[in-house]
This record gives sequence, C-alpha cells and structure tokens, in this order.
Amino acid sequence: MEILYAALATLSLIFMLFFVKFPYFLHDCVFVMKTLGIKSKRTKFRKRVPFYTVLDCFLDAVHRHPNKPFIIFEDDVYTYLQVDRWSNRVAHALHKHANLREGDRAALLVGNEPNFIFLWLGLMKIGCSTSLLNTNIRGKSLMHCFMCCEAKVLIAGAEYRSAVCEVLPELRKRGVCVFLLCDNCDIDGLQSLKDKMDNSDDGPVSHTLRANITMRSPAVYIYTSGTTGLPKAGVTLHDRIWTGTFYQSLFGVKHDDVIYIPLPLYHAAGLIIGLNGAIERGITVVLRRKFSVSQFWNDCRKYNVTVIQYIGEIMRYLCNTPKRDTDRQHKVRMAIGNGLRADVWQEFQRRFGVKNIKEFYAASDGNIGFLNYTGKVGAVGKVNFLQKKLSVHALIQYDPEIEGPVRDSRGRCVPIPTGETGLLVCKITENTPFAGYAGNPEQTEKKKLRNVFEDGDVYVNSGDLMRMDHQGFIYFQDRVGDTFRWKGENVATTEVADIISVLDSVEDVSVYGVQLPGHEGRVGMAALTLKENREFDCKKTFNHVANFLPAYARPRFIRILRTMELTGTFKQVKTSLMKDGFDPERVTPPIYFLQESSESYVPLTHTHYNAIISGEIRF
Repeated sequence: MEILYAALATLSLIFMLFFVKFPYFLHDCVFVMKTLGIKSKRTKFRKRVPFYTVLDCFLDAVHRHPNKPFIIFEDDVYTYLQVDRWSNRVAHALHKHANLREGDRAALLVGNEPNFIFLWLGLMKIGCSTSLLNTNIRGKSLMHCFMCCEAKVLIAGAEYRSAVCEVLPELRKRGVCVFLLCDNCDIDGLQSLKDKMDNSDDGPVSHTLRANITMRSPAVYIYTSGTTGLPKAGVTLHDRIWTGTFYQSLFGVKHDDVIYIPLPLYHAAGLIIGLNGAIERGITVVLRRKFSVSQFWNDCRKYNVTVIQYIGEIMRYLCNTPKRDTDRQHKVRMAIGNGLRADVWQEFQRRFGVKNIKEFYAASDGNIGFLNYTGKVGAVGKVNFLQKKLSVHALIQYDPEIEGPVRDSRGRCVPIPTGETGLLVCKITENTPFAGYAGNPEQTEKKKLRNVFEDGDVYVNSGDLMRMDHQGFIYFQDRVGDTFRWKGENVATTEVADIISVLDSVEDVSVYGVQLPGHEGRVGMAALTLKENREFDCKKTFNHVANFLPAYARPRFIRILRTMELTGTFKQVKTSLMKDGFDPERVTPPIYFLQESSESYVPLTHTHYNAIISGEIRF
C-alpha cells in the first residue's frame, strides 16, 4: 500500500510539474479539438457539388428557425425568413433589370443597413461576387476601386448620390449599370433599385443560377484601408470566407447569443467574422449604422446584447467616457475583436465587467490568423502544435532602412529568436492559399516573398511586426511602414504612441517618422489631439518622454491637431502628416520641437526651422 501511495504521490507531482511548465496545455487541447471539428466540417463542404457556401448555411438557418429575429436595425426587426425573401427580391430584380449572371461582379457603395445584407445574399443567390466599396472614398479613389474588379453594376445607398454623380460620366462611358437605393430617380444614367425590389417576386431563387460555384470562385472583394496609398482589392474566395466565419464558433459564441456589430460591413471584420459568423451560429445581429460612443451601452441594454464586436479604438473611446453607475448594467458576456492595447483591455474589464475578451489577428489580404483563446491580456493569439502544422509561418528579421527582410550570405531570410520582434510571413500552401489583389498583378507579386528558407518556396509578407514569447503567445508590435529607423535604432510607433497617450491632456496620438536633410533614417514626430479644455504642457511632456523613452525614440517634433484623420475602421491616416513634415509653411501652428538645453518642447519658429535644416541645431 505504501508503494501505491508513493506511486500516486510521484504521479501527482509529475502532473503538477507538467502543468507548471505548460500551464495552457488544457486550453490548447480544447482548442485543437474544436479546430479539428471545424476542419472536418470544411472537408465535407469542399466535397459537395456545388460547394457549400455561407449562403447555403443561411438557407439552412432559415429552414431551422424561419421566425427567429436575424437583423435588428434601429426600430426594425427582420426574421431569417424575411431576410431570405428580401434577398430573393434582390436576386430576381438584378437578374432581370441588370442582366447579372453567374460569374459577374457587382460593386456596393452601401452603409450599414439591412439593404446591405439583402444585396450581399441576393447577389450570391445568382452566383455573383461582390466588391465592397469603402463608403468614405470619393472621386478618383472611388473610380479606382470600382475599376479594380471590373464590375458590371454599381449599387449605392441613397445618401451616396453625390459621390456617385461625381463619377457618373466615367461610369456611363464604360457602360456600367448604376442603381440607387431609392424609390425614384430623376438623374439620367441612374436607376432606382428600391422600387424594383418592392415589385419583384420574393419566391425562391433557382439553384441553377449558381450551379457552377466552386470553393475557388471569388465571393467578395475587400479593400485595404488605403492609409498609405490607393486601396487594393483583396480577393476572398468562397472557401476562404469560412475561415473567419468560424471564429465565433471557436470563441464559444452560443446559439442563443445576440451580437452587436457597430463595425462597417464593407470590411472583413464586420462582414465575415461578424455577420457571417452570426449566420453560422444562427444568432441575432444588432446592426448599428455607425459606432456611437454615447449610444453603445444604451443599445446593448435595449436589445439584450450578449456579444459585442470591437476594434481597439472603440474600446478606448468607451473607456474615455465619464464613469456612470450604469457601467455594469448590461448582459454583455463576451467581446470579439482586434487591436486592443493591454492597458485599455484591463481598464475595460475593470470598469464594464466584461471578463471574456477574445482578441484575434487576421488580415483580409493575408493567409494566416491567430486567436487568443485563453484571454491572455495583450496577446493577439496563441500558436499551438496543430497550427504550426497547418499554417507554416515564421518571424524573420526586418530592416526598416531597406524596407525589407534581412537576407544571409546564402540569400535566405533570417529567423529571429523567441522574444524578439520580427516580420510575420506565412507559406503559401493548399491550407494557406493567397488569391492576391484584383486587377493588380504587380501588388500581388510584391506581397510575396520568394526563396525565404529554401529554393522555390513562396511566403506572404504580412507587413506586420510581431513578437512571440516562450509560451507561444504572439503580440502585435507594428506595421512595417510605421516602424522607422533613427540613430541606428528601430523605433516602433505604437510603443511611442502608448507612452504619449498616458498624458492626461492627450485625446489621441499618431506617431510617424519624417525626413530630415543630412540625416539617415527618419526623425520621430507626433501629432496630437487634446481633450476638451486642456492645453499642451511643454515641460510636462518633455519630462514624460525623457523618463519613459530612450533618446532615439523621443519625438523631436510635436504638432497639435484639431481632429485626427481616420479611415472607416478608425485607422489613422498618416500619409498627409508625413508629407507635411515639420515645415511651418505647411503645418498649421502650434508645432513644437524638443530643445534639450531647455529640457522642454518649445514652439517651432521659422528661425528654428532654418537652423534645423542648415544643421545649426542638431538632434
């Protein structure tokens, strides 16, 4: 008996030591089992002819629970059956009046509203792919994005009439059929679509109209944000859509949950992870036209929301609101999103009581994603043994000066040690394909890295700098275009921005590098917006950056903005800021520069500027 007790004690000790060394082993096992289950489902989808699409999943949901609310929008509620019938009307109307056929492409310039969903599903019912235009773009950018996909039809929301009219002559010249979501249209070259939808049959759409759709057929074209140039149209295939669609399932969203989507549906997060994920789960979606910091929690309470979708800036805006007694009066149990800073993460949990935060990393034009299924604060995901097998990826050395990966004497890329920051690359394989950009073979090729570790291999350059710790957690560090080199050191803009944002007067901050004549690399600069009724404190700011940042990372210039230019998904647009630089002729005051002798930031005058350019003032 003593031998048995000793054996059990030894076994218990071994187990204890094992879990001390591998504390996330059980998390990994559970997640791997979920992943294998989903992989099995996708294998079955691929074997079906025609391919089992998200549309088929939606139709199955309609059959299972036709009267369950699917879309709640403002004061309107649409059941699964009602959405099905409205999308049938869309399909019949566009098939008849726009002559759209299987394999054709249509472009949508439509905001977050039920019509977007009717159109998306309706176009799939007739075998068409959809180009999702960012509703913020205008003029040449709008025309550029439309032309990328060679769409036959443009459908725009009524509120975008003026944007469409601006490019209408060019569209008409190319024979494009243009519709507005309104009852009547008195503009030559524009047709109303709403009346045609209202008068169309809402009966089922024949499967023969989409009989040839395969897993490799394009489903949707999703555009990069265009923060550093014209947007590119990433091609998303029907098979690839399932990857993001299953995120909600992997994170544990249940069939009786209600998800709140304030993100634009023209981006992958809102459409694929949010809306399509809801279809796969068979749940109710509360759709918001635009994110509103003042109405966010009111909506959650009003509609009994249990899951929210976010990007990091949304959470920061919510945390910056005045505290209220009602902060924890809601039913939200889970938040799904990306880009959440560690400090905001913790503050959001403390204040609003949402303990279950599911962060992920993904890109619509990439071929890899990570999910933080353990809830580790600050991490965008965790790499487990199955993912290493299914998604061959690496972190490699990156040189911001040459804006490319470091190569060794054999011309191979150099992996970085665990714990250091490197460029994320993922091998193009059957499991991790890359469809590229529509109408842009040059950018498609530019996104690829060849001969990375051996002759002939091809990887996708994510453009993201990441760091992995010894437990397999991966942390987003920066975009390669945002990291710059100064004084022989790499400066991560997110790190500098995080430090500056701690200042109590700062509302928002954008950090970037600008050219300085006679110097290698780029010198650091920050653009700030200030909180209401707050002023910029030159001395306090200097002391703060001096205490928390090494000399090479301290912003040498600071300009104050009234508003920060953002994309539709709250990404900062740095192109114009970088172009302006610190030239007082181009920059509206106030602008300051770091003066070591005064141990302060001081207003930049033309005299200072000329002295800096001539080299009299050196950094």
